[in-house]
Amino acid sequence: MMDSFKRFFLALILLSYYSVFCQTDTIRFAWLSDTHVGNPTGAQDLRNSVKDINSLHGIDFTIISGDITEMGTNEQLLLAKQILDSLNTKYYIIPGNHDCKWSESGATFFPKLWGNDRFVFQYKNFLFIGLHQGPIIKMGDGHWAPQDLRWLDSTLSNVPKQEKIFFVTHYPIDNSIDNWYEVLDRMKSYNIQAFLFGHGHKNATYDFEGIPGVMSRSNLRAKDSLGGYTIAEIVDDTIKFYEKTPLTSNKRYWYKIALGNHHYDKSFKLERPDFSVNERYPNVKEKWIFNSGFTNASSPAIWQNSVFTADASGKLYKLSLNDGNIQGTFEARGPIYSSPAISNNLVVFGSADSNIYCIDAETETIIWKIKTNAAVLGSPSIDNNIVYIGGSDRKFRAINLKTGEIIWSFDNLKGFVETKPLIYNNKVIFGAWDSYLYCLNKINGELLWKWEGDQKGVLYSPAACWPVAARNVVFIAAPDRKLTAINVNSGKQLWRTAKYQVRETIGISEDSTKIFIRTMRDSIIALPTKFETETVPQPLWVTNADFGYDINSAQLIEKDGVLFYGTKNGLLIALDSPTGKILWKHKIGVSVVNTITPLDKNRIVLNDIDGRTMLVECEGKR
Repeated sequence: MMDSFKRFFLALILLSYYSVFCQTDTIRFAWLSDTHVGNPTGAQDLRNSVKDINSLHGIDFTIISGDITEMGTNEQLLLAKQILDSLNTKYYIIPGNHDCKWSESGATFFPKLWGNDRFVFQYKNFLFIGLHQGPIIKMGDGHWAPQDLRWLDSTLSNVPKQEKIFFVTHYPIDNSIDNWYEVLDRMKSYNIQAFLFGHGHKNATYDFEGIPGVMSRSNLRAKDSLGGYTIAEIVDDTIKFYEKTPLTSNKRYWYKIALGNHHYDKSFKLERPDFSVNERYPNVKEKWIFNSGFTNASSPAIWQNSVFTADASGKLYKLSLNDGNIQGTFEARGPIYSSPAISNNLVVFGSADSNIYCIDAETETIIWKIKTNAAVLGSPSIDNNIVYIGGSDRKFRAINLKTGEIIWSFDNLKGFVETKPLIYNNKVIFGAWDSYLYCLNKINGELLWKWEGDQKGVLYSPAACWPVAARNVVFIAAPDRKLTAINVNSGKQLWRTAKYQVRETIGISEDSTKIFIRTMRDSIIALPTKFETETVPQPLWVTNADFGYDINSAQLIEKDGVLFYGTKNGLLIALDSPTGKILWKHKIGVSVVNTITPLDKNRIVLNDIDGRTMLVECEGKR
C-alpha cells in the first residue's frame, strides 16, 4: 500500500514538473496582418482583436506583418498606434505596401512613430527578423530596397548558422517581389524555419524553393464575420497555427510546420529574371551607371553637361553626363522623391523634410528654401520663372523662381500631391490623392474647375499621372483603369473609356498630334488628339511590346520621333513614334524604372528604384 502511494506521489511530482517545463518552453504569439485602419471597419476590427489578445493567457508577444493602414496617412497611422499600444504584451511591426505607396510622408512617419520600420529580436531559442518591401511612392511589385538589404546583411553577419529564424515580411517570397531572390538566396545559408507574411488576406501555405511559407488572413471582417487573426504556438519541434475569431471562443487549428536544423539546397532555383532580350539588341549599351545605394523614386534632370538625381538618403547628386562621376552633392534633411526641375541655372525640388529647395546648379548652394507643413513629394514644373509645386500639407504653390517669394497658394486640397503639374494655356492642371483633378488659374491660383471620376474612392484618384493636353483637351489615365478626355476650359468630360485597361501612364508627342497610353498587359497605343465627336477616337497604331503585366506609374516620353518607356521590371522599350514599330528593348534590372529623361533619339538618362542612375545609348543606326 505504501509503495503504491509513493509511486502515485512520484507521478504527481513528475507530472507537475512536466507541466511547468512545457509551459516554460512553449512560445505562444499573436499574429495580426492587413489590419487596414482607414477601411470602414479596420479600426474597430483591430480594437476587437487587441481586446481579444489581451484576454488570452500566455501570449508572449504580437507581430504585425504590414498593411497597418489603408492609405498610410499620418492620421491613420496615429490611430493604429493608439489601438496597438493598448496591447498588454510587446509587439513588433513592419509596414506593407498600403502604408508606403500612398504615404503622404514618403513613408517617413512610420519609423518616427514606431522607432523603426524593421525589427529583429531573440525570444528563447528563436530569432525573429522583420523586413518589408514597400514599395515607397511607386506603384509596382514589392521591392527589397538596397538600404534594407544592407541592414539585413549586417544583422545576419552576427547570427550563428544554426540559429533558428522566423522571417516576418509582408509579401510572399515570389515574383510579387521584383527581386524576391535577394532575400531567398541569403536565407538559404541560414537555419530559417519559415517565412511569415500577409498581403493575400487569407490563410495559405507556400514552399519557396524548400523553405516553408505561411500567409495569414487579414484582420478585417469578411461577410458575416467578426474578422480574425492568427495564434502561433511553438511546442518542442513544431509550430502550429490557429485562426482566432475575436470576442468569441472560436479557435481553429489549420496548419503546422516541423522545426529543426535545416540545410537548404542553394543550387535549387525554380526561376530567376531573364535578361536574354539584350542579346537581340546588342547595339544598346549602358554607357555608365552610378549607384547611390538608396531608393530612388524620381526622374533625373539635365543641366549643361550634368545630371541631377536624388534619393531616399536625402542627397541630390550632380553627376557628369559624360561618365557618371560625382561633380557635387547637396543634402536635405529627409528623403527626396521629387523630380528636380531646372531653369536659369537653378534647381528646384521638394523633400520629405517638408522643404521646397532652390539651389544653384553650378555651386549646389541654397538660393532659397520654403518650409511647408508636411512632406513635399510632388515634382515641380517651372514656367516663365515661376515654380508650380504641390505638397502633402494639402497646398499647391506658385513661387517666384529667383526670390522664393510665394506668389499664391491654393489651400483647398483634401489629399497630398505626388504628380508633376501640367502648365497649359494659362492654367495649372494636376491631380491629388483626394479623388480630384484640379485646374487652377495660373496667374492667381483661382480654382477654375475640378473633376472626379465615376468610381468613387481615394485610391482611384488621378494623382500619379502627369496630365497631358492638346487642342484644349486634357488627357489622364487613373488607377480606375480608365482613360479620360476633359475640356480644358470648362472641365466638361468629353469621353471616358475602360476599353484599353490603362493605369496612371500617359504621354504626348512633341508635336501634340497624338497621345500615348500603356495598357496593363503588353500593349502601347497611340491615339489622335484631334477628334470630331465626343467619342473615343480610333487608335493610330497598337503595338504588342510583350512586356507582360505592368502597373508602373512612369510616363511615356517622346524625343525626336522615338517613344521611350520603362516597365516595373526594368525593361526599357523604344518605339518609332509615327508607326509604333519596336526599335529596341533593353533590360537594365528587375525593378521599377522611373520616368525616363531622353537626351535625343538615341540616348536616355534614367533612374530605377534600386538607386541607380545610368546613361543608355543605342549605338549606330536605328
